[in-house]
Amino acid sequence: MSAPSSTKQSWAQGTAMGAAIIMVTVGIVQFLQGIAAVAEDEVFVVGIEYVYQFDLTTWGWIHIVIGVIVTAVGFVLITGAAWARMAAIVVAAISMIANFLWIPYYPWWSLLIIALDVVVIWAVSTWKPAAA
Repeated sequence: MSAPSSTKQSWAQGTAMGAAIIMVTVGIVQFLQGIAAVAEDEVFVVGIEYVYQFDLTTWGWIHIVIGVIVTAVGFVLITGAAWARMAAIVVAAISMIANFLWIPYYPWWSLLIIALDVVVIWAVSTWKPAAA
């Protein structure tokens, strides 16, 4: 009976380490995306009017801040500390919300990041380092 749990925890640990790498990568790309939005408003095409619309410079700064935080938490998540796992869940949830609101500007990227944030939350919430 402990073998399935051990296998499950090994899978969760591997996925959580992958989640840490995903967070670092996504954070860096979000940071760069934010810089692009701040520096050149012409990079992104805005279609229809959207309820949660900010100007691109504001969105750029939001993505810069979120990118830095996601990257930092991703690096710390590699340690497996309980507070880092909780921070990863909270930061991934915030990233999901920000990318949902960013959908009109960059829909495919936003949906990809939302999906990756779901993977991060699942991996981190099912991983129990003491049980591995």
